[in-house]
Amino acid sequence: MNASVRQTQAEVLSRLYSMKLAQLEQANRQGSSLHSRVLEAEAEAIFNALKSAK
Repeated sequence: MNASVRQTQAEVLSRLYSMKLAQLEQANRQGSSLHSRVLEAEAEAIFNALKSAK
């Protein structure tokens, strides 16, 4: 994979991660523990993909 594709992928993953954290924050405020756990797992997966893309 060339550098520009990797950079674009990292940017997309970074935006997804930020959005997922915002969703997690909202679920935590609403007291939805199951939803929070699912969002937390999704955020972790995105974060791991982001680390791999860099």
